[in-house]
Amino acid sequence: MLSASTEETTIQFRRKGRKTLKDNYFDVREEMAVRMFLTATTFNERNKIYNEFLRDPLDKMISSIIRRYKLYRKDMNFDEIHIDTHSFLMTKIEKFSPSKEKKAYSYFGTICKNYLMGQIIKDQKDTNRKISYEDISSNLENRPDMVYYIDNDMIDAEDIINKFKLDLKKFMDQSEMTHSERKLGEALIVIFENYEETFPSSDNNKFNKNVILLTLREMTNLSTKEIRTSIKKFKKLYGITLNGMID
Repeated sequence: MLSASTEETTIQFRRKGRKTLKDNYFDVREEMAVRMFLTATTFNERNKIYNEFLRDPLDKMISSIIRRYKLYRKDMNFDEIHIDTHSFLMTKIEKFSPSKEKKAYSYFGTICKNYLMGQIIKDQKDTNRKISYEDISSNLENRPDMVYYIDNDMIDAEDIINKFKLDLKKFMDQSEMTHSERKLGEALIVIFENYEETFPSSDNNKFNKNVILLTLREMTNLSTKEIRTSIKKFKKLYGITLNGMID
């Protein structure tokens, strides 16, 4: 049974939360429902809010994301991918903070896209593991032109990321750049600060590039051409950072 305050809010909610557009499946009403869900004090309250106001819009959101970005997984049909993604999203709903004045729609969409892309990367990684390293390396090891000897210890990837984050922030503070370059730089800082969570490791370098490009487009609203043009400065900075650590 709903509490008195929740019941009153729900009644007002039904009256005021009418849709203005048929295709606008996640709008003011759903944003309000998310906040009601998070402040509800009992399981029954949350369950009623979820079933009445959130289940269908979230189903539509997830379906749209899978189809729009073609985030299909190997050996799983559409319904299985959909159910798995919806289940994962519900484990993350508690982390949404309305106090940050962000849209729940954007938060949920980001969670779903990152989860699906991460699972695809893991699937690809599992596939790559089936190809034995010894099968492809034995011939290369016998070719002098394919062997490179490193005197220094291997540099840890996390150390590179941490050093590049510092250099990137300093570079952003001290350098003149276009509006697009600044937007891209700010997005790169966010990506590297959340790198492990957003981009699980992958053996497929090209797929990682595609995932990062997609994420940058979503974060900056820049076109692919604008991103490729603006990223040149940051590629050069990364090279300087890496060479400095190797030396």
